[in-house]
Amino acid sequence: MYLAPPAVFGAMAFALSKMGIDAVKPMLMLIGTLYGALLVFILVVFVPVMVICRIPIGKFLAAVREPATLAFATASSEAALPKALKAMEDFGVPRKIVAFVLPTGYSFNLDGSTLYLAVASVFVAQVANIDLPFTTQILMMLTLMLTSKGVAGVARASLVILAGTVAQFHLPDWPIYSLILGVDAVMGFPRSLCGVADGGFFVFERL
Repeated sequence: MYLAPPAVFGAMAFALSKMGIDAVKPMLMLIGTLYGALLVFILVVFVPVMVICRIPIGKFLAAVREPATLAFATASSEAALPKALKAMEDFGVPRKIVAFVLPTGYSFNLDGSTLYLAVASVFVAQVANIDLPFTTQILMMLTLMLTSKGVAGVARASLVILAGTVAQFHLPDWPIYSLILGVDAVMGFPRSLCGVADGGFFVFERL
């Protein structure tokens, strides 16, 4: 934990020193695209389903506020798991449901990480000036949906999955280490927050 801040600073300093100040714009666009995609996902998927299933939105937000804040601050959904378990139990959800559904959702329902990996993969292709056919993009997305399972329990494992995926599709890996590595921590905040919301959402859905 003590080494994390200087490590992130070092990664960003390396990216800027290697690529120059011109690298800031594409990195900011990458961050903005991810935040925007997660926001659209929440508004288009989460909210309508909660309305259809009659899940009380206000109570849901109140229940996940503390664990979600912890996940956002630490960029780790795993760090918020104990708080999320307790929050769901305090809300009145039976322990047997919470104990099964929440950890399962953390391991297999990784919408935030999958969105991040998909956006980052397309970013790698664009930086390298490689045109990806739409069918290849769909196949890449399906591959990421499978390979991202269980990634929440390992810090920065998304970068390993990203590197393996771009190699599988014959894309260069230098944008990962030269650009994405420098801002990966910043993009870890929203996807961890989305992971906690996913877990709590599925607990309410099972009710």
